[in-house]
Formats: sequence, structure tokens, C-alpha cells
Amino acid sequence: MRINPLQPEKLSGELRFVHDEIANLIGNSQSQVNMLDANGALLGPFIPMLHYPQFGVPALSFLRTLDTQATLPKALREVVILTVGGFYGARFELYAHEIMAETFGIPQNTIAILAAGGHPNGLDEKEIIAHNIAYALVNGKIIPDSTYKHAVNLLGQDGVAELYFLIGGYSLIALILNGFDIPAPDNFLLKE
Repeated sequence: MRINPLQPEKLSGELRFVHDEIANLIGNSQSQVNMLDANGALLGPFIPMLHYPQFGVPALSFLRTLDTQATLPKALREVVILTVGGFYGARFELYAHEIMAETFGIPQNTIAILAAGGHPNGLDEKEIIAHNIAYALVNGKIIPDSTYKHAVNLLGQDGVAELYFLIGGYSLIALILNGFDIPAPDNFLLKE
């Protein structure tokens, strides 16, 4: 890990407000996932976002919008996030979204295959197209017209747009996590 979590009591007023807002939001929406260390500092992508708020706060706003404006089913979203996280090998993203995927009913074998960058059986038709699009985009491919049209038929044009932004948002998170070498919580070694 290249930067350490910021302890809440050491944050300035504005950053402390951002920290507390994030902690409250994740406590409500992702309470199954450990996003705080023993001292109450945020973990995962929130570490660099708080260290570099000029970039992190706008990124948080975008990511929050992906959640508040979501129309795609939660299980489909987790398939997409695991596809992205599996491609990049983003340890914290995989940790958090393996837990969330299980919460939304995705079978363990499917989660394991997605996290390893594979193509699982057993997805429904909408999850398959979302996975295939996510896989193509993270691999630098342009989505063929036939794939786009099929996705629009299944998800609607707004759903496909949401899918693209979701893939982009979680690619951003994966790159930030990997750039700063942020591990899953069991691997955090704090340097005081």
C-alpha cells in the first residue's frame, strides 16, 4: 500500500464532513463490507480520494450518481463490477463486490469465475449481454452494432448508457486501487 488511511480525527472540517458522509452512506448501502479500519478510517478507494480531494471528491460525486440513479438490477450491476474488477485484478474492488454479489443472490461459483476474469455459465440473458459488453470494453474493444442493438433490446437505450458509465466508473476505481496498491482489508498493514 502506497498511502495510509486518514484517521478521521486528523481531517480538516470539510474533509471530515466528506469522510463522515461516505461512512454513513456505505454503512447504509454496503454494511456487509468492511470499509473502515479499527480507528474508523475509510479503506479502499476512499483512501486516495481523501488524500487527493481535488480529484477524489468529484469522482465520489460521479460514483454516487451511479448508485442513486441506478435502474439496472443489482445482480446485473454486480456481474458488471466483478467483470471489471476481475479484468484489472483490483483486490479491494473484488473483495467488496464478491460480498455484494453474494448478497444479491449470485452463486459462489459464478462470483469466483467473474473474479478470475472468466465467463460463467448460468447468467440470465441481460447479465450475459452486460458481462460481454463489460468484458469487451475493458479489453479495449469497440462494441459491434449487433451487440449494441441486442443490448438496447434487452436493457433499453438508457440502460445501455447506464451500463457504459458503470463500466467506466468501476474501471476508474480499479485503476486508482491498483495505482495506489490498495489491498483488501485483511491485508492492511497500517504504518503509524
